[in-house]
This record gives sequence, structure tokens and C-alpha cells, in this order.
Amino acid sequence: MKTKIVVKVSMNDDKSRTKAMQISVGISGVESAALTGQERDRVEVVGDDVDAVELTRQLRKNVAYAELVSVGEAKNEAPATAAAAVVAPAPQPAVVWTSYDRFPQYPIYEMRSPSYEPSCTIM
Repeated sequence: MKTKIVVKVSMNDDKSRTKAMQISVGISGVESAALTGQERDRVEVVGDDVDAVELTRQLRKNVAYAELVSVGEAKNEAPATAAAAVVAPAPQPAVVWTSYDRFPQYPIYEMRSPSYEPSCTIM
């Protein structure tokens, strides 16, 4: 059963709105999230088995004061609009990676001759 949760959060700038969206989509079970309201101060979340209390607590902890406005069953409006708005996906260009290096890699060897031993063994 899909649940629709609306939480009113006091947000003043785009940074706090972005943070609220990141927190709301990070909760387990969330399928979609949107900012609604005239001042874009409400976070509307739709998903299966979404914990409304956990969402509100996370928003209060990380963004600002949050008030749980409503919790209810989500209405299925998407299938009617999804059938009308079917768009064919654009073909993706092929990506080809080269298998050679630009510069040759030469191994480096360090050879120490026995005559180069220091005379003082303490140091």
C-alpha cells in the first residue's frame, strides 16, 4: 500500500530545500518526493512502508523545524498520465575505449655495486 506523507518544513533558501529533498529520498521505501506549497515549504513523499515519524525526525534534526501535516493513502493518478506521455528513449552513442597507453612504461632498476658500500658501518 502506497502512503502519501506531507511534512511542512521551515525552509528559507535553496540550500535547505536541497538538503530536505536529499534527506527525504534517503529514507527507506520512498519512491518519489516533491516540494509543494506556494512557498515550496512542504515536502510530499510517496512510497511503500515509509515511516512518517522517522522522516519528520530526520528533517527536524538536519534542516529545521518540521511539522507532520498529513499521512494517507496515495491516489493512483500516474497510470492515466503515463500512458499519454510515453516517449521513446534516445539511442545512446557507443563508447569505445582504446587499449593502448599513450606513453611507454619502462621498468626502473636500481643496481648497487659492492664497491659502493660505506666505510663506516655505524651510520
